[in-house]
Amino acid sequence: MNWLTGGAQGEAKRLIAQLSDSTRRDSVARDLIKLGTDAVPSLIDALQTQDLNLLPIYEQILARIPSSSLPLTKALASPNPTIRARVAETLGINEDKSALPMLVNCLKDEYYIVREAAAKALGNIGEPRVIPALLPILKDKDLEVRSAACIAIGKFKDPSTFDELANILLDDPKIEVRQSAATALGETKHIAAIPFLMEALHDSFWWYERDQAAMELLTSIGKMGTAVVEPLIEALGHREGSVRRLAATALGDLGDSRAIEELGMTLYDLHHEVGKAAAQALAKFGAQAVHMLVESLGHAEAGIRGNAIIALGTIQDMRVAPALIEMLHDPDRANQKQALQSLGQLRDQRVQPVLQEIAANRGDKELAMMAKQILERNSRPGL
Repeated sequence: MNWLTGGAQGEAKRLIAQLSDSTRRDSVARDLIKLGTDAVPSLIDALQTQDLNLLPIYEQILARIPSSSLPLTKALASPNPTIRARVAETLGINEDKSALPMLVNCLKDEYYIVREAAAKALGNIGEPRVIPALLPILKDKDLEVRSAACIAIGKFKDPSTFDELANILLDDPKIEVRQSAATALGETKHIAAIPFLMEALHDSFWWYERDQAAMELLTSIGKMGTAVVEPLIEALGHREGSVRRLAATALGDLGDSRAIEELGMTLYDLHHEVGKAAAQALAKFGAQAVHMLVESLGHAEAGIRGNAIIALGTIQDMRVAPALIEMLHDPDRANQKQALQSLGQLRDQRVQPVLQEIAANRGDKELAMMAKQILERNSRPGL
């Protein structure tokens, strides 16, 4: 009775309409894949959807139909730029190498969404011979295309491209594109990328009033692993406080014990935020760093003591509780309160009676209230 519904293609349209029902989606997708070639034209038309939740479903189904390659490649010549872009995305999913010439041609499309999609697809397919075609679009007028080119080129992990990526990392006028270059270099995990990433860390464009951008850069640096520890330790001596702060943060995330001694000295940095970052980094080393943090509790500068008090509250070690109990008598009121909060984070039986004594002390209502709140919080199930 297919003639009643317009044949196999009519059946395909009927099934596509049912993909919006999440409860039936898997079975409908299987039926569309079984239809094979007959489902392809309707699925390509469906790529024009404005429902971005359904779009990846259409693309995935098309990518799983072996006979879709030729019609998809032909659709790259569609007059509709949305179709061209989404077809390119689909060809990138099924990693169809037969589409490479047409996808390379799409890098010159007048619409940026097509150039962007083509670059991403070429990166996904992973055929190194397209690298020369991707390099020029690192200078594309649209930032989305430049970003896509960075990610695509990075997937080849080819050191001969690192200079080109570094030019974007260090010179592109848009931080979003620089972030893509950093991500691309970081994903290579290649030692040859380290000098470029470290140069970016020293560049104020990355961290001046751009904390989030700097975190993206640190993530990429961290992907270099232990090979980047020594350059980061060296950066702890940089003249710029922001560079020292970010280097300390990165070293804490890497967790390499070679950094502990240097971070211990950085606790006393005259720049408060650097000392704070060093304390937080040391806290990630746990018991290995307790002696350094405890030692800094005797420093004359209240801020340095405060950083150590916060860090110690995150370490479950028998040496921590006595040190924090002593800091309840710190001459700085803020440090007294922080010591109380940090004690409340410890799983140490010696803390409970101290908190109870403070809670019962009518002479200091503020600390008494804080202690009561901590005791109440810690008494809740699961804490």
